Amino acid sequence: MDALTALRLQIEWGANEALEAEPVDRLRPPPVRPPSVSSASPARSAPVAPVAGRETPLERAARAAAAAKTLDELRAAIADFDGSALRDTATNLLFVEGDPASGLLFVGEAPNADSDRSGSQLSGQVGAYLERMLRSVGVERGAFSLAPLIPWRPPGDRPPSPAEIATYLPFLHRTIAIIAPRRIVALGPLPARALLGATPMRRRASPIWQDATIPGSAAPIATLTMPSPAILLRVPTQRRNAWADLRLLRHSLHINLTQI
Repeated sequence: MDALTALRLQIEWGANEALEAEPVDRLRPPPVRPPSVSSASPARSAPVAPVAGRETPLERAARAAAAAKTLDELRAAIADFDGSALRDTATNLLFVEGDPASGLLFVGEAPNADSDRSGSQLSGQVGAYLERMLRSVGVERGAFSLAPLIPWRPPGDRPPSPAEIATYLPFLHRTIAIIAPRRIVALGPLPARALLGATPMRRRASPIWQDATIPGSAAPIATLTMPSPAILLRVPTQRRNAWADLRLLRHSLHINLTQI
């Protein structure tokens, strides 16, 4: 077999890299070069100052969130925050919407494709289903506020990772502290864990309010966990639990949402 035939055969086999004549151990660390000796008299080196700007993304998020005094400042802080790649792949920033003074805050899951395109959480089939759910107990769209668990849509509508949730959690906490709701409804297990931590979530026929301790809030906030609209659309058997949650919510609101 001549050299040209052998080369063609290797290309057909998928070879796309030429190998060296001798094997190379690429896992071996490079040799350490001895420090150069100066002919000048040695001088005592000055202590190296710590390098500034090495905060973790979580530390940067906490600092940026704490500096925001209003919702407008907080939105701007989220838009400027570059500690996560989610900002680079999403189309629109999702922020709190609705009536912040209503006393009732819903915390939804991560934005989906419909929300990302429109810039509103109450978009598409999931948003319409949430509105129908609340309207069934007399809660209209303008009578509450709604905030996302994280402000940017994960690519492909995948669930956000624990690191992504932790990175953006200071912004959610600051949103809650500024709005100061009297009650929170966590839509789905991820918002519930983010707000309630290790507090057990009781998914049963008799829902309960649980206290969420939010940094920056004066007191714990009564929080109700219920299935998200996306889960209810996929799993109809969960709707019985959701109806029990809605009845408890309606009973707790005493008809007038401003007097929670």
